[in-house]
Amino acid sequence: MIELLQNSSLFFISATTILGLLVGSFLNVVIYRLPVMMEREWQIQCNELNGIENNNKAVFTLSQPRSACPHCQHAITALENIPVISYLFLGGKCRGCHASISVRYPIIEALTGILSAVVATHFGFGWACLGALLLTWTLIALTFIDADHQLLPDSLTLPLLWLGISFNLYGQYTTLEASVIGALAGYLSLWSVYQTFKLVTGKEGMGFGDFKLLAALGAWLGWSMLPSIILLSSLVGAVVGLSLMLFRRHQSDIPIPFGPYLAAAGWIALIWGESINMAYLNWAGLA
Repeated sequence: MIELLQNSSLFFISATTILGLLVGSFLNVVIYRLPVMMEREWQIQCNELNGIENNNKAVFTLSQPRSACPHCQHAITALENIPVISYLFLGGKCRGCHASISVRYPIIEALTGILSAVVATHFGFGWACLGALLLTWTLIALTFIDADHQLLPDSLTLPLLWLGISFNLYGQYTTLEASVIGALAGYLSLWSVYQTFKLVTGKEGMGFGDFKLLAALGAWLGWSMLPSIILLSSLVGAVVGLSLMLFRRHQSDIPIPFGPYLAAAGWIALIWGESINMAYLNWAGLA
């Protein structure tokens, strides 16, 4: 099997795409359940501080309870949980009560499969591909969690940072020195912007999770990719923010999560970062 994966690009990309679809189904669980688990943990801690007994003893983890329809509690079977295909077969409705199932579930599954295929095509069989897949899947989870809750969990960003440094111990994406400097520079750059904005306006312009996510991207890709990531994410974020205010009457004082733009820019830098940097240097006459 390993020889087949190494020697057949078509088989490797196809297998990675199928794996990506399956992981996308799991990411739907993470995106929904992890914030709920965090909120429950915070509530337990608050109750302990206030001397209130915790009466909610129900187990709620990534694996328990079993996935079910939120309307009728129909337990989702294995055949009803096949990525994308089950959604199409069921017509986007629950088999038990025929309530509509959010189209976001198959979208996340398909997105994970497609991006996994791009990673497999770009890196080929090897450790670099494995690391890039782990980074890609984590960025997808962070993107949708932040979009839903304006939250970038430490349980995802911090392991991602250390994992990036670990892969670069052997120079998979950049040198170890560039990785460590990238982590430091990534965190401190947004932290400095945050502190400056707070000093000038008295308001918090972004969350600490954004610092940690950029630090993680710096750990994976090195300090030289940070300007491209910051510029691209800021540009896209500004365009989307202005569009929301103009076309959806989004109030300017309502915060817009920055994590999705950082994640998207980081993934683009993972795949095409070297080409982007080289194009910029050529345009500036520095190469």
